[in-house]
Amino acid sequence: MKNSIINTIANLDQLGKNAIRFGIVVVFLWIGGLKFFAYEADGVVPFVANSPFMSFFYNHPDDYKTHMNKEGELIPANHQWHIDNNTYGFSAGLGIFLITLGLLVALHKVAPLASMIGSGLIFLMSLGTLSFLITTPESWVPHLTDEQWGFPYLSGRGRLVIKDIVILGGAIITMSESAKLYLQRKNNN
Repeated sequence: MKNSIINTIANLDQLGKNAIRFGIVVVFLWIGGLKFFAYEADGVVPFVANSPFMSFFYNHPDDYKTHMNKEGELIPANHQWHIDNNTYGFSAGLGIFLITLGLLVALHKVAPLASMIGSGLIFLMSLGTLSFLITTPESWVPHLTDEQWGFPYLSGRGRLVIKDIVILGGAIITMSESAKLYLQRKNNN
């Protein structure tokens, strides 16, 4: 009985790979779609504004702290600042990019080479996202009154970012699977 259960578990790797691919597709389509809404666009501002690789997308990256809206809050003056800052334009472009990556990964069986490229781009994007732990002060608990602040105390934003380690690993798996399928089909022709 025990060996039967262990044997069943030992053969779950393909189910796990399918779950990873499905998860990446759902996350990228869903989060990509949310990038077209103000609250989501507002939420990525600290990451983009503080990134030496991305801050150029914004017109006024240094001024973001005085114009932040909380999730579910809409202050018209802040909203106008975000329009002028290109917050929403950048977020819409990012949304299109994320949705495209999700679709590419989903096309694994139909277009494995395109799916492999999509997974490779997700891998690179995850590295970029993880860089926010270094570049974004809001990734860490601030020093207010508690003794636990700074490294290793991740804030809500930091906890969101650290999860990209899992996406990075998943992208390696989906990229490898798509490359294998592409080579298999190429060798059969």
